[in-house]
Amino acid sequence: MEPKQIKIALAGNPNSGKTTLFNKLTGSRQRIGNWPGVTIEKKEGTIKGHKHVTVQDLPGIYSLSPYTPEEEISRNYLLEEEPDVILNIIDSSNLERNLYLTTQLLELDIPVVVALNFIDVSRRDGHKIDSRKLETRLGCPVIETSALKGEGVDKCVACCIGAAEGDEQHGRAKKAGASFDAGVEQAIKDIESVIGETTPKRRRWVASKAFERDEKALVGLSLTALQKETIESIIRRAEEKLDDDSESIITAARYAAIKKLTDNVIVRAKRKDNLTRSDRIDRIVTHRFWAYPIFIAVMAVLYYIAISLGINTQDMVDGWFGDGLIPLVQDWMEGLGASGWLIGLVTDGVIGGVGAVLSFVPQMIILFILLGIMEDIGYMARIAFILDRLFRRFGLSGKSFIPMLIGTGCSVPGIMASRTIESQRDRRMTIINTPMIPCGAKLPIIALVAGAVFGGAWWVAPLTYFLGLFAVIISGIILKKTKIFQGEPSPFVMELPAYHVPSVGNVARSTWERSWSFIKRAGTIILLSSVVLWFLLHFAVVDGSLVMIEDDMIADSIAAKIGAVLGNLFAPLGFGGWQASLATVTGLIAKEEVISTFGVIFRIEDALDIVEEANYAGVAAIAQHFTQLSAFSFMLFNLFCPPCFAAMGAIKREMNSAKWTWFAIGYLFIFAYILSFIVYQIGLLFTGGAFSILSGLAVILLAGSLYLLFRKPRAGVLVSA
Repeated sequence: MEPKQIKIALAGNPNSGKTTLFNKLTGSRQRIGNWPGVTIEKKEGTIKGHKHVTVQDLPGIYSLSPYTPEEEISRNYLLEEEPDVILNIIDSSNLERNLYLTTQLLELDIPVVVALNFIDVSRRDGHKIDSRKLETRLGCPVIETSALKGEGVDKCVACCIGAAEGDEQHGRAKKAGASFDAGVEQAIKDIESVIGETTPKRRRWVASKAFERDEKALVGLSLTALQKETIESIIRRAEEKLDDDSESIITAARYAAIKKLTDNVIVRAKRKDNLTRSDRIDRIVTHRFWAYPIFIAVMAVLYYIAISLGINTQDMVDGWFGDGLIPLVQDWMEGLGASGWLIGLVTDGVIGGVGAVLSFVPQMIILFILLGIMEDIGYMARIAFILDRLFRRFGLSGKSFIPMLIGTGCSVPGIMASRTIESQRDRRMTIINTPMIPCGAKLPIIALVAGAVFGGAWWVAPLTYFLGLFAVIISGIILKKTKIFQGEPSPFVMELPAYHVPSVGNVARSTWERSWSFIKRAGTIILLSSVVLWFLLHFAVVDGSLVMIEDDMIADSIAAKIGAVLGNLFAPLGFGGWQASLATVTGLIAKEEVISTFGVIFRIEDALDIVEEANYAGVAAIAQHFTQLSAFSFMLFNLFCPPCFAAMGAIKREMNSAKWTWFAIGYLFIFAYILSFIVYQIGLLFTGGAFSILSGLAVILLAGSLYLLFRKPRAGVLVSA
């Protein structure tokens, strides 16, 4: 007989360790999609060793009041899908706040199992929690867990299965939620009696939501006009008696009930300053002044390590392509009697184009590992908090930094992460600005410029990251002072998790997710583009006929002619040569294509040569097309111009409007073009160039940009430069 199919809903506050526990429960048995009707990510999976048990990872929420898309999704799932059991993840170091959600979950008439997570951190800080006493008061199982170390995970699974199967030991809560003060409790009971048989299930939860005037909770109930009027009169009497609005009354009542629930449950370690280890660290890393130089130093070190170690590890990858695969394939194809053009297509076009890109994978993997460690120990959550103070001055909230942080791996998930921002205005601003942060695909462009033109200088990479943040701030100020984006930034509330040792599994998973999209594009989009580019570089139109040309005639190719036309557009930016112009445009397909294009044009088999060997013929040829100023302008434009096609598609999905999509693409192009134009033309004046019409135009554009930056905002817009 097949065991009963069991559905477990994973619910908890953000940063309560919910994702770590979900990964521990499901391992590789996960399915990623979107919630029906919305674009917020949906994660579900099968518990290891229990094929009949599925677990649904609900978005991190603070309550079941539908103020945010996440809270609405979680509430709708719990009410409509009715899982067999709710596994509520609680941060044991912040018990009172986390129990606010728990008291609401207990009212849903669904079995609840509480996982008291981060128990190892609480013990380390010297806190003692009487989980048995808390279990008795809540009326549901309470399991001490450390998702990071795997402690209590199996017990949680057994408890959830027992609760779903009706085991008395793990049954429904013995009391529905927390008991409120007499006045509020009486009002809730009066509303329950008015609702009567219109809702046979979760009557107390409906009554408490009705008291808050949550109209969505009453949808589907056949309440008469008299019943609605009676409920409203009960609420008004309570408001008059308690001298507050109903929503504030119920909030205060819940926290008062939580205080009773936790009385004598927590014994905190006695300290002179009453500070935990995390608090002491935060005194330094979130300091109003020191936080910013520490952040700059941390990111500089991360990029320095990634670039320095990446160069060494690239040697092995380059050897596979340049010294191993290419000669092997060439000899094999020659042995088969393949024609010269086909051999060139496979070795130079396919292997050379894709290999030039894949050779940068080690650098990116090292960077992603370091970023994953910073996220897992809890530092990146602090950065969002720190930058909220900065971003808020310029019209954005710390919520906008989360997509930008994710965007360091790939702009596509970064753009998608903007879904959590409630304000449509702020969400659109974040979508527009997120591609300005250097993603993993732009790292090879940075390495190209640093290696071929700046002598392999390590500081180029971290400089571009901070230039990205600076560009976001400048763009945010300018946009926020316009009519369509004016208004207060979205509020930002975030739990700061306690610092802890990073999990190898979490870091590995984070690194793989960020790296895979890059590798996947190399095997699909970049492969196809490299083949097309090889043909365009090796064919020309002569006397109206399409003919194949030799390598030394590549300047007469179709690709060269296309690049020469595009060069007229980019010449004012300092890189009007057909090679750089063509690489810039192919970068719109995928940013990695910039490197692939140079690899095919200059026949660079080893990307390591770009970074290390300035005297290498191919790299020397690249360097001849740039001065340091024009190379810097080239890098700026490719960093801030419209992103790759995949990211543009993400912008279209998230904007859900063709008009706003084209606005975003057009804005990014104009922003990048004007910035590069100003930098190059004014830079020429400082490097001995003569004043020209273009120089004058650059000065005018700079003055106009400064005006947009420092002009007084419209009424009601609180931003400052």
